[in-house]
Parts: sequence; structure tokens; C-alpha cells
Amino acid sequence: MKETTRTILLITALFSLTQSSPVEKKLMPNFKLSGFAQGTTYQVSYFAQDSLVTGSDVDLILAGIDSSLSLYKSYSTISRFNSSPSGSKIDDHFKKVFLKSAEVTRHTGGLFDITVQPLVQAWGFGSAKAAVVPDSASIKSTLKCVGAEKVKLNNNILFKSLPCVKIDMNGIAQGYSVDVIADFLQSKNINDFMVELGGEIRVEGRKATGGLFTIGIETPDDSHNAGRPLQRILKIKAGAITTSGNYRNYHASGAKRFSHIINPKTGFPEESELISVTVHAPDAITADAYDNALMLMGVEKALAFVEATDDLAAYFIYRKRDGTIADTACAKFEKLLNQQ
Repeated sequence: MKETTRTILLITALFSLTQSSPVEKKLMPNFKLSGFAQGTTYQVSYFAQDSLVTGSDVDLILAGIDSSLSLYKSYSTISRFNSSPSGSKIDDHFKKVFLKSAEVTRHTGGLFDITVQPLVQAWGFGSAKAAVVPDSASIKSTLKCVGAEKVKLNNNILFKSLPCVKIDMNGIAQGYSVDVIADFLQSKNINDFMVELGGEIRVEGRKATGGLFTIGIETPDDSHNAGRPLQRILKIKAGAITTSGNYRNYHASGAKRFSHIINPKTGFPEESELISVTVHAPDAITADAYDNALMLMGVEKALAFVEATDDLAAYFIYRKRDGTIADTACAKFEKLLNQQ
């Protein structure tokens, strides 16, 4: 799992709006957990008669996922695969994320591809910084190590066709982590909760008063300061909200800025007019997997894609040709913005 701050924090769980009033406490206490994991923070807010889940429970879950998917743990399953010449045995966390990744890769025509790791590293967004900006020749060479067809799962062993093939699951793993926490809450018969990890959010049920949980979409800027004004506010009954954007995590070379969102088909950072994409889906692993792919499509294609895809809705912030910033959303997302 990525051990640096989430590349973009456009969406904010408005936990201040879920604070328990005296009336709420009589109905159902609101338990709040928070901590630090995967290079970022997490918050869990749930309503139950008793404290059924603790911060230690959440920490243990996230540590287990890190042991599988963290590129920053030398002993992790993903690190063992990446250092192997032909492949290695994988665990349940890895297998679930790999299978979901393969599904999204097929659906997006390869715009989402976890074998992108060599390109991520080449552009300096991996565990080690790149010394120079790669040129076309080096990218062409690196692309030989990239492609979903270069990995094959057989039972619990993932094989690679070339030793240079490596995997990066940072584009989906935090969403998966949110879902694992949500599933754990539900296993304890907790059905009213909000889970947030690094800006990825999963919601189920309602607050004790019957109101919906509230999520804010922040106005993008180049600042790292908290407290930016909210672009939109939405209330959702269930599902996940994740976001991806290009204005926070980038490298600069002279006047040129290179986004961390790499197109696995071309080998180069995305250069669409999109600034950010916020996605709603039934679960966080799905929303998290699609938000980067939508960034690579551009506004027009991305809008058509989500309209044609069941259970996906999206909101876009983009830069117009005259340099001004605008926003738009698919019809399904507009319904979320108007939901009470």
C-alpha cells in the first residue's frame, strides 16, 4: 500500500455533521474511531448499542492488507511477486484485488492496468525517485514490461511472462481496504456507518436521527491547505465515493508538469482537460478502480462511459479551453446531489 499521503483529497466525510446530539444518544450511540495507516488517516463513524468495533480492530485489518499489497513492505506478497523472475504464490487479499483489477482492465480497454508499476517508477512516482524525466525511447522500452496479458493467475499462483513485469495496486487498494473495514462492521451487525480512508468513503444506512450521511466535494487548487471551500455537497444512502485528480501529485520539469496518473497504453502521464473525477459505486474497490481510468478518458468519453455502465456515476471538474474551471456530472450523479 502507498506509504505517502493520498495523492488527492477532494472528497471529505463531513463527520461534524454526524456528531451525536443528546437526542441521538438515547436512540443509538455514535462511536468514532480514527488512526493513521497506509501513509494517510482513517475515520470510522458508526451507530450501535455498544462499542462492537475498536480502533485496534481496524488497525489489525489494515496491517493485514499491508502485508499483502504494500509496495513499501519488503515482506509483502506484492513485493515478493515483483522481485520474483517468474511469479509467486498469492494470498486472499491479493487474489480478490487482482480479479477485480482484471475485470476493470477489460471494461476500460486497458486504461486501468496494475502492471503499470514500471512506468510509475520511471516517472518518479514509485518507491524510488527518478533521476531524470524519461524520454520516448526509454518509455518504449519500459512498455515491453507492461500489459495485463503478461500476467496469468492459476489457482493461487500468479505467473509473469517476463522478469521485468511488476504490479502496482495503489490505484485500487485503498478502496479495497475501505470495503474490508465495512464488511467487518457488517459482520458485527453494524449497519449504519461511514468509513473513510485517505479520502475514499463507504457509507451504509443512516444516522441515529434518520438523516443521511453527508459528503463534501472540495474545490480543487494547488494548495495543500485544509479547509478549502466545498464545491458540492451530497448525501448518499449506501455505496462508496472516491476521487482522483491531477493537481496535487505531480512532478515539474521547467514549465512542464507531469501528473502521477500514467496511461498504461501510451506510457505517458495523462493530459486531458480533467482536473478531478469523483465516482459513486456500490463498493469502494469499484469506485477506486474506475476513477483513474475516467481521468484518462477526458470529459466527453468519460461521461458517455459512466452513463453506459450500470452502478457507476461520476462528477467531473475540468478546465475549459479558455482556462476557466467548470464542472459537470452524469444524470445518475445529479440525482445523488439532489437526494435528501
